[in-house]
Amino acid sequence: MTNVIHDAALQRLYDDFAAANLKPLWTEIGNLMPEFPEPEAQPCHWAWADLLPLARRAGDLVPVGRGGERRAIALANPGLAGRPFATPTLWAAIQYLGIGEVAPAHRHSQGAFRFVVQGDGVWTVVNGDPVRMRAGDLLLTPSMFWHGHHHAGDRAMAWLDGLDIPLVQKLDAAFFQYGDDGTEDRSTPDRSRSERLWAHPGRRPLSALGDSPNSPLLAYRWAETDASLAAQLELEDEGEPGVFEPGHAAIRFTNPTTGGDALPTLRTEMHRLRPGASTSTRRTAGSAVWQVFRGSGTAQVDGRRFRLAEGDLITVPSWAPLRFDAETQLDLFTFNDHRIFEVLSLDRQEITEAARR
Repeated sequence: MTNVIHDAALQRLYDDFAAANLKPLWTEIGNLMPEFPEPEAQPCHWAWADLLPLARRAGDLVPVGRGGERRAIALANPGLAGRPFATPTLWAAIQYLGIGEVAPAHRHSQGAFRFVVQGDGVWTVVNGDPVRMRAGDLLLTPSMFWHGHHHAGDRAMAWLDGLDIPLVQKLDAAFFQYGDDGTEDRSTPDRSRSERLWAHPGRRPLSALGDSPNSPLLAYRWAETDASLAAQLELEDEGEPGVFEPGHAAIRFTNPTTGGDALPTLRTEMHRLRPGASTSTRRTAGSAVWQVFRGSGTAQVDGRRFRLAEGDLITVPSWAPLRFDAETQLDLFTFNDHRIFEVLSLDRQEITEAARR
């Protein structure tokens, strides 16, 4: 009888909690404080051979202009209940622009970049500075920078867009403004003003001494990225400790005013594996998106194995073990949220199997 009275009183207590919009910790602690991260996002693979034809079809049927703003097709992780997010903090999309088309200028709180797998002929105009987009280039659009795109080439072009849309949405920090109906500048210079001022490693202009959380360099060109990766592997051949792991060169895109990440919420890197090389099996608190720039191989993510070809994308959820195995030389671009985890002192990493070659 005592137990019945106790159970009834406890149920009334829980009912009163609910009526007062309260939740007791002791019934929720397993969900709120798991032993290790239990992400909703899933390891997932998108083949470029599937994405590009779909983007072309959208180019035939969907105009670019005010309202939709961009012909961008977002990766929707199947673990995120239909939301257009690659991971809970990262947004990735394929944007497609046809010959002569113009994507109108706008700006927003979300930080963004473009990474080009193939093609030429598009200029992104960032705060009035026309920046040419070519294969292998990383182009930045920092938070609240005006930006539009115009196509002056002779072939349609597609590229990867990366943004921190889910993070900014969770923080209720989103602002958006329309700009001109076109872009601020339709010119097509080979070298942007930001590059003319900032693309000189180790040489900082005295005219611009202030530190900015966003890199003032808007374009990181493939030629320099390629040379940096090649030099690391050459030093390895000479017996020097120049590589990240055996047979694995890597660089991070940084802000020349601070030495930190090029964007404050999105870390961007480029990796190169020799033919036959494998990375460590590594898991990290925080999620990532990877795209193959050149080459072929496989990725193993939390027990799932994906074959990789040029342009393919994968998502890596938080704390999911990740390893790459290269068949040919494998060049990989990645962006992630790890910088945010570092700032919040929530970063953690574990190597479960060492690299081999």
